[in-house]
Amino acid sequence: MKKAAIYVRVSTADQHVESQLYDLRELALRRSFEVVKVYQDCGVSGRRARRPGLDGLMSDARQHKFEVVLVAAFDRMARSTRHFLQVVDELDSLGIAFISRREGINTDDHNPMGRLFLTLIGSIAELESDLIRERVLAGMRRARLDGVRIGRAPMNIDRAAIVRDRLSGMSLTTVAKKWGISRSLVCKLVKRLQAGDEGSVQPPP
Repeated sequence: MKKAAIYVRVSTADQHVESQLYDLRELALRRSFEVVKVYQDCGVSGRRARRPGLDGLMSDARQHKFEVVLVAAFDRMARSTRHFLQVVDELDSLGIAFISRREGINTDDHNPMGRLFLTLIGSIAELESDLIRERVLAGMRRARLDGVRIGRAPMNIDRAAIVRDRLSGMSLTTVAKKWGISRSLVCKLVKRLQAGDEGSVQPPP
């Protein structure tokens, strides 16, 4: 008999998990699963990745305390496709089956439809990520064509004068305040001179 964990969640405090629990216990009974623990989050949005009940479920999963996770529906586990995939993928890597009652999905190795589902939803998420990346790159290309600078604009400072001030004996803090830059940038400019990277900057006589 396989050991099973039940996860239930409701979004608001005035909702109740009893109906989810009833259906999932019935499902476990039909499948001859032994329910070893129930994890629940009450009044917690599915958009939140960190939840006490879900965190406890995943912690026990890593200790292999059960072999199957039962949920009433996908959105009880997560509303974000990315987060949902992260959870199911980790369960899968631990050899733990994921069963959703409403969608009728079972990712057990002996269930080819469950494996097909994971492959399809993973491919869709990857495609979505690629499309977003392509839109970002296309937007950057268009911006460059329009003459818009991409990235941080160069600082309009007199590097040579900054280095000369520092090498003349002015304190690091004073130089930084005088030029409105950070102390670390002053140090960096001086080190570049000493390394020979700022050939145009000459130390004071």
